[in-house]
Amino acid sequence: MEDNKKILFKQMKQMLSETNVKRWKDISTVLERVKRNSPNIETFTDKEYLSSLHNGIAFMTYDFGIDGVSIEISKYAHCIEKFFTDTHTTLPVLHFIGGDFCDKVDAVLKPSWDRFYIREMNGWSKWHSGKWFSKLFYEDIPEGSKVSSDLAIEMWKQTVAFAEELGSYIVDKNIALLFPVNIFSNPGNFTIAIATILVSEALGMSVLNSNHDFYWEGGKPASERKLGEKAGVRDHFFKNIKNRAFFSLFKKLYPWNGRRWIQVNINHKQSRYLTTHYGFPKDRVFEISTFISDEFLREYTKEDVSSSRLRMAYILSDGKPKINPISVSEHVANLTKWMKEQKPVVCGFRKGLELDLTSVKIIYCLQPTRVIARKRIEKDLHLFSALMNYSPFRKEFEADNDIQLVLHITGPVPIEHQADLATILNAYIDLCSELPKDISDRIFIAFSVGTEDHPSFKINELERMHIEDIYRLATVVLFPSETEGRGLPIIESSACGIPIICSSYYPKDVFDNVVGKDLPEEKRIKYVLFPENNFSQDFLSKATKLMFGKNEEELKKHNRDAVRMRYGTEVLAGTFYELLKTLKKTKN
Repeated sequence: MEDNKKILFKQMKQMLSETNVKRWKDISTVLERVKRNSPNIETFTDKEYLSSLHNGIAFMTYDFGIDGVSIEISKYAHCIEKFFTDTHTTLPVLHFIGGDFCDKVDAVLKPSWDRFYIREMNGWSKWHSGKWFSKLFYEDIPEGSKVSSDLAIEMWKQTVAFAEELGSYIVDKNIALLFPVNIFSNPGNFTIAIATILVSEALGMSVLNSNHDFYWEGGKPASERKLGEKAGVRDHFFKNIKNRAFFSLFKKLYPWNGRRWIQVNINHKQSRYLTTHYGFPKDRVFEISTFISDEFLREYTKEDVSSSRLRMAYILSDGKPKINPISVSEHVANLTKWMKEQKPVVCGFRKGLELDLTSVKIIYCLQPTRVIARKRIEKDLHLFSALMNYSPFRKEFEADNDIQLVLHITGPVPIEHQADLATILNAYIDLCSELPKDISDRIFIAFSVGTEDHPSFKINELERMHIEDIYRLATVVLFPSETEGRGLPIIESSACGIPIICSSYYPKDVFDNVVGKDLPEEKRIKYVLFPENNFSQDFLSKATKLMFGKNEEELKKHNRDAVRMRYGTEVLAGTFYELLKTLKKTKN
């Protein structure tokens, strides 16, 4: 089979060298021809098929880091390992192909998993520094123009280079299954998508295509927007819809309906859209859940909380058990420089303050996300402002000078989202400016930028942190997101027994599915709804109780049990088994 792939790869390269692309329609023609001429599907026994997959499975995404997509890919990989350890004596060979592996990726990917870096495979503003993304989705491409044909030629040139590099690695490593994630739903890099199609079809490969976010979720053409309707965060993907040849190709790619491809989405709404709007066969479209490890669901003690907070203190203070925050004005002044290095930092309203995270008097509010606009993190600060003007909360906060309030944002700030970070810092400044000094001195904002380890851990005989340790820091989790493909913080915080205040984000049925709206009571996640407009007295009363840790035990147990029933490891491993069986039967 390996020799056959080498022959097919050689034939593909010969075909690419002989292909002359001058316009978008030429690329569409090549893709259809490659799909039509894809090698005949070989007949395997179940044992032979699983053995071929066992020798090489490759996950692909734009870049691997500590973001939600990378973490989900890691979960998929663990479940595939679990499945194969039940059927084989050795672990499967897993590969991770991307355009970047961030310096904190070891917290997500195991050292034993192979990594393959493809230069310029990263997406959006990191694909050739954003030059081509801008030309495709922010600048005009008039149909039939020289600009349009020149861009098609350039896209094909990059495609050929990617296809040869990706195909060479696949053949060399004898990879049998490709597992791209978001490459065919969120169009961050147009040419790696085309290249992956060429390689998979030309080599006759199975593809389990995973979609987390689709371009039409939060985006639509200007012509379909109602008068006064707010622009969507992904409207730019429809910028050149009038260039019919380009947009026809674009729609074919996202996602591709390949010979041996099945589509795996993270919610039913996405699957329904593919079958009703795009005509995908229902037996080739599936959903896949997440899973929560047993460590998340473990009952933890006050000592566990203290350990997590001590380790986080070392991270935030660069090796000291207590934190001396910098002033927020200093941080704002150095923001552009900080964005380049992104080291953990804690801000207070002024210089000279001290923060002891191990204090039992800390009200620890965790925002377990990156800093991007749709997370609406500034609403956390608006909540703090409302609480400080709510008499029961203010009275209890003022009564004890040892109580401190911390907002901890865990993820990094993508370079293109510096303005969103400035919005959050300005909201913090506005909050503290309205309060007397003895209160503003006790409110802090922390950024750990995905850091889960520090050299001081080894000196102090401390273990590195994991994601479940991060959640155990919290008194309450805040999640006022506007849109989500799934909404993992709701599931993860509930697994740890941490109360959550969250928005009913878009798409609404995705949120309803995550919290189990239509499920039996015992499988529903309980939460407090983050208001979209004014904070009512009833909401502030509930939030106050959560902030001061009152009446939580029943809630913790209920949510843990609900998550265990719906998101246990065995559930996802069983799903993968069914997907692999479906791939074996795939014919087109």
